[in-house]
Amino acid sequence: MLWSRFLADRRGSAVPMFTLAIVPIIGLVGAAVDYSRGNSARTSMLAAIDATALMLSRDAQTMTAPQITQKATAYFTAQFNHPEVANLQVTATLISPQAGSFTLTVAASGEVPTTFTKVLGQTELNISATASVQWGIKKLELALVLDNTGSMAQNGKLTQLKSAAHNLLTTLQTAAKQLGDVKIAIIPFDTMVNPGTTYASQTWLDYTVNKIKQNQWTGCVIDRDQPNDTLDTAPTTSNIHTLFPAAQCANGLTTLIPLTDVLDSTGWTNLNSKIDAMTAAGNTNVTIGLIWGWHALTPNQPLPEGSDPEPDKDKVIVLLTDGTNTQNRWSSSESSIDARTSLACTNAKAANIKIYTVRVLDGNATLLSDCATNPSMYYDVQQATQLNAVFSSIAQNLANLRIAK
Repeated sequence: MLWSRFLADRRGSAVPMFTLAIVPIIGLVGAAVDYSRGNSARTSMLAAIDATALMLSRDAQTMTAPQITQKATAYFTAQFNHPEVANLQVTATLISPQAGSFTLTVAASGEVPTTFTKVLGQTELNISATASVQWGIKKLELALVLDNTGSMAQNGKLTQLKSAAHNLLTTLQTAAKQLGDVKIAIIPFDTMVNPGTTYASQTWLDYTVNKIKQNQWTGCVIDRDQPNDTLDTAPTTSNIHTLFPAAQCANGLTTLIPLTDVLDSTGWTNLNSKIDAMTAAGNTNVTIGLIWGWHALTPNQPLPEGSDPEPDKDKVIVLLTDGTNTQNRWSSSESSIDARTSLACTNAKAANIKIYTVRVLDGNATLLSDCATNPSMYYDVQQATQLNAVFSSIAQNLANLRIAK
């Protein structure tokens, strides 16, 4: 036969050998091409599944299981532009591992038909991708430390602050699912803080510094003795330097409100009423505002409503001011008071208190930026009307999505 003679012909021996060898060579070279196509499709699948999980998480908890899968498929196919992938399947599963939290897992799989490696018997490459999104607010204890000094009356600052603070409260109340999820304290300040005369009999007060009679005290306190003016040292009667010097309120400063649950109807009313009650008068001592914000977040006196630290609980201060430090217990030197503020910031952050700072038109930008836990938590507001957007951003950060891959 012709084929037998061809193989027996020694002059053509290289030809049949090459013919036999070319099959695996083509297969191996083609495998690299097919693998590249499969890898490209899987990379796109990973990006599409991540986007799908994030988009679906916005309203997944309001849908039934079939609706979740249907929506996931629609989101995914809109993102994934690889028509060559066959047998594409998308699944989505929502679970609630604990009250107020959710985990959404979205998975996709498909087959990329091969071109070259078919000669080696492999007709498709299987690809898959998975993404999970966890969300729900962590337990939060938040102190709003708000400048109530005279300059806040200018340029609509106090009016805009009140509106922004009300909206922040609403955002966090909506995010809370059960009592204890979100507690908020409000600390108005000027050169003093006003705990209020309801605390008049507390042993952490020192009436001797300003020679005030207890029954005549109007409710304010000034800086503690150094270094306790920048610390959350628990007050004790055996050490007068840890006590809080009583002072007479000079500017009608609004009383503070300690940590209050936003899901408690009375507490909710009190928080909003406290914001409405704020007025603008007096000079600026950022240190005392910040340090009382810290006091509000711990179980120590003078404000023991704070709880012990927990892994899934954030303790946060939002500090807003519109001016430079002008007066504290000892000095009217800006640099001297700044040094106390800086130390208070450092100490609070070392105690795992997260700090947002907001500068409204005026104030020491460097001091406030350095005080924030990180640069993204410092806001430099150039117009009072921007306060609502700033507080909205902070509120959303506090009720953020937590993504797991």
